[in-house]
Amino acid sequence: MRANPFISPLDDLIVGFDKALRVVGGVAAASRANPAAHAVDCELDEREQRHSAGLMRVNHVGEVCAQALYDSQARHAQSAGMRAQFEQAGREEEDHLAWTAQRLAELGSQPSVLNPLWYAGAYAMGTVAAKLGDARSLGFVVETERQVEAHLNSHLEQLPAGDAKSRAIVEQMRLDEVAHGDAAQALGAAEMPVPVKLIMRAMSKVMTTTAYYL
Repeated sequence: MRANPFISPLDDLIVGFDKALRVVGGVAAASRANPAAHAVDCELDEREQRHSAGLMRVNHVGEVCAQALYDSQARHAQSAGMRAQFEQAGREEEDHLAWTAQRLAELGSQPSVLNPLWYAGAYAMGTVAAKLGDARSLGFVVETERQVEAHLNSHLEQLPAGDAKSRAIVEQMRLDEVAHGDAAQALGAAEMPVPVKLIMRAMSKVMTTTAYYL
């Protein structure tokens, strides 16, 4: 995000650090209405509530990572157009961050205690992807969104039938992730090598399994 030549590298670093603190600290504001606002809430038993909270914590971690990825990719994008694309996607993903945090609170739970670690790891991955060029960076987005979509589809199957609020949030997230992936593909994303896809899936598996509990 160095489109403004009057912002010094130090100022840029401070802005980035502030953003990271806000993300891992759970400070996020949605620009769109929460899709769960009009969903009919229901009484979940203890097991169902715990399971919904675990899944929503995983989704919240995914959004923490999305903020890190899009921020790092925007900062290291090779063109102003790509920078704007990543920044816009990041703003939309911030809605997800706020929605999932709100739902976790409603379920009597909290975000992952490992959020600083997830953020740092995702930021590093986004930086590496961006350094490989815009086409590879976009390809990374496409593959990431495909994997996220698959996770969200599985969560829609796993969430308790009566948890309409969580379902409404996850469904809107799924639609947004598909749109982000399609947009990146249309901008000229390069296909990611199979070994890279496998590594991404393995890392995602570790994250989702851990975040469900922590």
